[in-house]
Amino acid sequence: MPAHRVPMRKCTGCNEMRPKKELVRVVRSPEGEISLDLTGKKPGRGAYVCRDAACLAKARKAKRFERAFSCEIPDEVYERMGETLNEDG
Repeated sequence: MPAHRVPMRKCTGCNEMRPKKELVRVVRSPEGEISLDLTGKKPGRGAYVCRDAACLAKARKAKRFERAFSCEIPDEVYERMGETLNEDG
């Protein structure tokens, strides 16, 4: 039986490659709405972040999500993402 390859993604906060299941997907929907995608199935452009508030803070400070999605992200969106990460993790 051949070994299955584990999909790896890079965290936008700490820039470490991790298995996809350890990360949370942040998605920009076709309508332009930014949200956390806990299922990994929402349509749209995605970027990944660790389930850690510190990584989210690093990504926010360096404006890495703005760069990944090519749009401005309001503070309320970051606050909502932080609350969801705290509830989930």
